Amino acid sequence: MKKFYVASSFHNIEKVRYVANELISKGFIHTYDWTKNGRASTLNELIEIGILERNAVMEADFIIILLPAGKGSHIEFGIALGQGKRIYIYSQNEEVDNFDTTSTFYHLPQVEKCIGTIDELILTVTK
Repeated sequence: MKKFYVASSFHNIEKVRYVANELISKGFIHTYDWTKNGRASTLNELIEIGILERNAVMEADFIIILLPAGKGSHIEFGIALGQGKRIYIYSQNEEVDNFDTTSTFYHLPQVEKCIGTIDELILTVTK
C-alpha cells in the first residue's frame, strides 16, 4: 500500500491527525506522525525532529500539505518536489489560488490542489 506524510502547522494538529487516521483506516502507511512531538526546546531536539521528518518525506510515496502551513511544511514540500513525489495541497477556501499569497510551486503539474472539506481531500487522495 502507498506510504504518505502529512505536513502542516501546529495550529492544524487535529486536522493532521484526522487525515492520517482516515488514510491509515483505508490501508495507507503513515511514514511519521510528527503530531506526537511537543515543540522543540533545544537545537538538538530540532536536529532529531528534522532528521525524522526529512526521512519520512523521503520514504513517502506522496505528501499532503494542509494550509495554513508553517515554514517547516514548505521545506518538506520542497523536499517532496525535488524527489518528484506527488503532492496534495489542501485549502479549506481558495487561498491556494489567491495571487497575492500563493506560491509558484503550488501550481506545478505534480501538485494537486484540493479545495473544500477535509473529507473531500481524503476522497481525492484515495481515488
